[in-house]
Amino acid sequence: MTGNVLSRMLDTARIRTQVLERPATGEARHRLLLVHGNVSSSEFFRDLMTALPDDVHAVAPDLRGYGATEPLPVDATRGLLDWSDDLLAVLDALAWDSAHLLGWSLGGGVIMQAAIDAPQRVRSLTLAAGLSPYGFGGTHGPDGTPNTPDFAGSGGGTVNAAFVTAVAADDRSDAPGSPRDVLRKFYVNPARFTPTREQEEAWLDAMLSTRTGDDHYPGDHTSSTHWPNVAPGTRGVANAFSPKYQNLAAFAQMNPPPPVLWVRGDADAIVGDASLFDFAQLGALGVVPGWPGADACPPQPMLSQLRAVLDAARARGGSYREVVLPGVGHSPFLEAPDAFLAELSSHLNAAGPDGVEPKEMERN
Repeated sequence: MTGNVLSRMLDTARIRTQVLERPATGEARHRLLLVHGNVSSSEFFRDLMTALPDDVHAVAPDLRGYGATEPLPVDATRGLLDWSDDLLAVLDALAWDSAHLLGWSLGGGVIMQAAIDAPQRVRSLTLAAGLSPYGFGGTHGPDGTPNTPDFAGSGGGTVNAAFVTAVAADDRSDAPGSPRDVLRKFYVNPARFTPTREQEEAWLDAMLSTRTGDDHYPGDHTSSTHWPNVAPGTRGVANAFSPKYQNLAAFAQMNPPPPVLWVRGDADAIVGDASLFDFAQLGALGVVPGWPGADACPPQPMLSQLRAVLDAARARGGSYREVVLPGVGHSPFLEAPDAFLAELSSHLNAAGPDGVEPKEMERN
């Protein structure tokens, strides 16, 4: 395995994109594009990229609004399409006709969108704690039924304003609710994993690289007559993954969908059927007052919603594996790197070398 992770700026047809790149040693058997989540950057993937097998050529871009990528605005009315289109432009700039895509949290939704948009360019998907196909907040049931007509309880108004202020102010303290505190308590399971000082500082740098404001994180919002009295706006990150604009149910209608590896931790407090970042769950716990009850506003079953879409995709000839890592939080590739890498390597190898279809491999 090699540890030669390089950083460079990549000019694409859409946006100037900062990337980390780990070339293969010798001939590349697999091309892998790694897509980070919200309030982070490609830097979170550095350790994983270093540990990848020698035959993997890996590239991790900073999404628009994060890291050192050109800070173009996010049009939330397009859902995840701004980011998906950017990823496909990265593939073009790399001269990669296709690749395996790995997405963490929000990145999991982005790569599902990319597969829907350009199925011929996606060899497989790996969802690391991937978010629901129906975004974040404001829905119930396996099919993502909205709780209210205006999707109240999702979008930019549901993000903690004090946390956004701390990110904008480059707050490096360990005060309650600070970016460092959130990293320690929610990005990982603190009962089982403690990053090294070097890791923590690098990951905090990545979090603090997040662009803030109405065009970026968290975005704008509107008032609502429905609890919790905020509904999505039209700009920025949290609105883009509101169910008002994000709906990836079409993934199940692909013919066939690409193979999926879904790896998650059973102690994930961010993406789950009882997420501590879902207003409905916080209302049910009494943290946010005025909750109208489970009949009107149940917590979003994020895992059940993703599983339902993947089950439907399997029924159309797709395949997926759900791997649940005990004691692991929101970052399985950080918290259980050996187990995660083993699952990822098996997944990539099952697809066969790039440029050779799996059925051809079976015949050989």
